[in-house]
Amino acid sequence: MENSDNAVDKKECQPASKHWRDQVVELLYWRDLKTTGVVFGATLLLLLSLTICSIVSVSSYVGLALLSVTISFRIYKGILQAIQKSDEGHPFKQYLDQEVALSEDMVHKYSDMILTKLNKSIGELRRLFLVEDLVDSIKFAVLMWILTYVGALFNGLTLLILGLVGAFSCPIIYEKHQVQIDHYLALVNNQIKDVIGKIQAKVPGLKRKAE
Repeated sequence: MENSDNAVDKKECQPASKHWRDQVVELLYWRDLKTTGVVFGATLLLLLSLTICSIVSVSSYVGLALLSVTISFRIYKGILQAIQKSDEGHPFKQYLDQEVALSEDMVHKYSDMILTKLNKSIGELRRLFLVEDLVDSIKFAVLMWILTYVGALFNGLTLLILGLVGAFSCPIIYEKHQVQIDHYLALVNNQIKDVIGKIQAKVPGLKRKAE
């Protein structure tokens, strides 16, 4: 009975996660130009604003802009109802009546996902820093060395902006030129493997345990 219950739970969880992934894919691949344009433009504008002002100032300006729109609309509808002598009620009533609280199941689900990924990341970092595999630790050291130069050229906010632009441009570019990109990536990957193979053959102790 427990196995069947677990199978049912997995089936119930899969559609929700799949639906969420489908939405992200549709967003990044520009399936709906209007929705993707709004999300990309608003996020990019927010990040660019943070390069000029502090996060407190940007949050305050965004809040003031939203309040200006909602208060103006509320007053406008109130005046319109008074002139027309109608009784439509609060213009945002349908939104105020909607349930916006997070369910316990959703909180537990995503907190468990985050905890699982966090524990996996901690275990991976421990493996790299304590040199469980010498080759992987050297690769990680090279990555950290490269990131020191990246950090000297760009700050964290600039990297976020570049990452946002890349996330909304690379998938659609790859989709249109997949054959050519895969060809060149395969060539680069083969070259890297050849170099690593030569280094492992010449330097003692660099071969993996499986070898």
